[in-house]
Amino acid sequence: MSADVSALARPAHRDPNVVRWLTAYTASVTGDVVYFLALSWTAARVAGPSQVGLVVAAGALPRAVLMLSGGVVADRFGPHRIAVASDTTRCLVIGAVAAAFALASPGIGLLIGLAVIFGVVDALFMPAVGALPPRITTSGQLARVQGMRGLSIRLSNAVGPLLAGVVLAAGGSGGAFTTASALFALSLLLLMTVRTTTTRPAGRWAAWRGLGEGLRYLRHHGVLAPLVAVIGLSEMCFSGPVALGLVLLAHERGWGAAGMGWIASAFSIGGGLAALLIAVRPHLRRAGLIMSGWLLAAAAGATGIGYAPNLPAATALGALVGLASGITTTLTSSLVQTTADPAYLGRVTSVTTLCTLGLAPILFPAVSATVAAWGAAAFFTGCAGICLVAATLGAIVPALRNAELRSATTTHR
Repeated sequence: MSADVSALARPAHRDPNVVRWLTAYTASVTGDVVYFLALSWTAARVAGPSQVGLVVAAGALPRAVLMLSGGVVADRFGPHRIAVASDTTRCLVIGAVAAAFALASPGIGLLIGLAVIFGVVDALFMPAVGALPPRITTSGQLARVQGMRGLSIRLSNAVGPLLAGVVLAAGGSGGAFTTASALFALSLLLLMTVRTTTTRPAGRWAAWRGLGEGLRYLRHHGVLAPLVAVIGLSEMCFSGPVALGLVLLAHERGWGAAGMGWIASAFSIGGGLAALLIAVRPHLRRAGLIMSGWLLAAAAGATGIGYAPNLPAATALGALVGLASGITTTLTSSLVQTTADPAYLGRVTSVTTLCTLGLAPILFPAVSATVAAWGAAAFFTGCAGICLVAATLGAIVPALRNAELRSATTTHR
C-alpha cells in the first residue's frame, strides 16, 4: 500500500497512520517483555534456575546469527510485509504454547523450541520494523518518530513486567503466554492498517548477493560507515551490559536491591526524557556534532557512576547517562534513516540492530569477569573509554560531524 502524501505532510504525532504504527509497535514490545519473563519464569519452574540461561541462549543465538539475513529479507520483500508475517507467526506459535500449557505440563524441550522459533522470527522482525519509519512519514519527521518510538519502548518496559507479574500470578504460564499472544494479535491488526510507501528492488537477486551488496553499500558510504561504527561502540555497553553492571555495582557497594532499583529507574527516566525532548523538538541543527557532544557527556557520567561516593550521587549520574545515551541513540537512528537509500535500509538496520541487541548477550560474561577481577569502577571506566572513542570518531570524520537530519533520497515519494 502507498501512504497518502497529504497524510505524510502532517506532524508525526498528529498523523493517524504514524499513531497506528506506534501503537502496534508498543503492543509488540510489551508482548516481547511479557513473553521473555514468562519464558524465564516457566523455565525456572520446569527445569530449575540452572536451565534458564540455556533457554534464553537458545533464542539469542539464532537472533544474532540470522539478523543480517533478516535485513536482506526486509529489503527483498518489503519491511511492512515481513513485520506483518512476523507478528502473525509469533501470535500463532505462542498461542499454541499457551494451549499446550492448558492441556498438559510441557517440559523444557518445548520451551527451547519456542525460544529458537522466537529468535528466528525476531531476526526478521527487528530489521523490518526498523526500516518502516521512512515509509510512513517524511524525512523531516523522522527524528520526532524516533523520539516517539523511544517513549514507546520506555512505556513498554515499565508496563510489561507489571503485566507479566499479574498474569503469571493469576493464570500461570498458560495465562502469561496467552497475554503475550493477544498483544501480538493486537499489534498485527494495527500493522495491517498502516499505509506505507513502496520501494522495489532493482530486479530479483539472490539472498547472498543481496547481503553482499548491502554490506558493500554500507562500507563505501561516507556517512553510514563511520556512523555504524559509532553506533556499535556507543551501544556496546548501553544496550544491556550496563544493566548488569548496575546490579554488580549495587551489590559491591552494599546498596542492596533498592539501591539498584533507584539507579536503574533513574537511567530509564533519563532515557525517557531524552525521547520526549527529541519528540517535542525534532529539528536539531548539526545533529552529528550534537551526537558527539552527548557521547562525551555519557562518558563522563559513566566514569562518575563507577566512583560515586554514595547512592544519591550514583542515581543522579545514572539519570545523566540515561539522558545522554537516549539522545545519542535517537539521533543515530534518525541519521541512519534519513541518510540510507530506502532500498538498502533493511540491511543497514540489520547491521545496527546486530550491534545494539544481537551481540549484547556475548558481552555479559565479560562484564562479570571485569567486575570480579577489578571492581565495578573498572567496568564503568571501560564503558566511558569506549564512549570516548565513539565521540572522537564522530568528531574527527567531517562527513559525520557535519551530518544533518535530512535525506537526499526522499524523491522516491
